[in-house]
Amino acid sequence: MFNISGTTISMPRGDTFEAELTLKYKSTGEPYTPASGDTIRFGIKSALNAARTEYIEDEPLVLKEISTNDMVLRLAPADTKDLDFGTYRYDIEITFADGKVDTPINNAPFNLLPEVV
Repeated sequence: MFNISGTTISMPRGDTFEAELTLKYKSTGEPYTPASGDTIRFGIKSALNAARTEYIEDEPLVLKEISTNDMVLRLAPADTKDLDFGTYRYDIEITFADGKVDTPINNAPFNLLPEVV
């Protein structure tokens, strides 16, 4: 079973993950309600390089669009089954209908745990 503590996500590799997102505007603390044309994406990458200036991969290892209808992040078993155990980093990025971009969760820990079975 997965665990969320603050913005840290921990889950066994190859499990199903479903969690409803509650996002708030940084400046006001008001809840974000998606507008028509907004898109929300979740991406996982390996750790930053030693200089902490860029990620190891150019493209995310996992990239999912989050439905603005229900604000639920869904990962299928296939999304993580081939990744190594360990700590990755993830972002949640909103692209507003007017083209503005905000990353309310940036470079947060994503722990992929071993499974026993």
